Amino acid sequence: MLECQLMKKILVILGHPSLESFNGAIFKHYIKSARIAGHQVRTLELGELNFDVVFRNPHDRNVELEPDLKKAQKDISWAEHLVFIYPIWWGNVPALLKGFIDRVFLSGFSHHYLSGSRHEKLLSGRSAHLIITMDGPTIFESIYLCGSATTRVMKQATLEFCGIKPVKITRIGQLRKKDKAAREKILEKITELAGQAF
Repeated sequence: MLECQLMKKILVILGHPSLESFNGAIFKHYIKSARIAGHQVRTLELGELNFDVVFRNPHDRNVELEPDLKKAQKDISWAEHLVFIYPIWWGNVPALLKGFIDRVFLSGFSHHYLSGSRHEKLLSGRSAHLIITMDGPTIFESIYLCGSATTRVMKQATLEFCGIKPVKITRIGQLRKKDKAAREKILEKITELAGQAF
């Protein structure tokens, strides 16, 4: 009975445009490990979705979303736990992931503005995990990049703003220098993380 209570509906989102990258390997490994652990898993490969990454009409609420983005919203609504896997490029998330967030996390879906500065968090009841890779050391992202501003934007200004919390963060640094054995150890850690899926 306890085991059933721990099972989660997980949506795993690959923010790197290529499935053949090491981010893609993490993505595939997380999915496989989570399913073996008994979780229900859906996936989104952002590089395979057909949508305009530019938020061209932010004030037009009648703009019709592309079918892939409508499905993404349904998957987010279904999920209890969201996993974002992406690299840090030029101190920020890939444009693909930023465009996805701009287009999908819309007012009326992820949040709703109330009077004054208040807002309703429409995605409450979900948790998230950010699995972030970078070529530099993790201390570079957490200290030199404005105190981890990029991660704070994802965690606080995006996910927690919409009610998604807790948000766990796993940083994988110096990826460019890691050999095959080191990368295998990373994937072993991913197996452990996927099984927990808090």
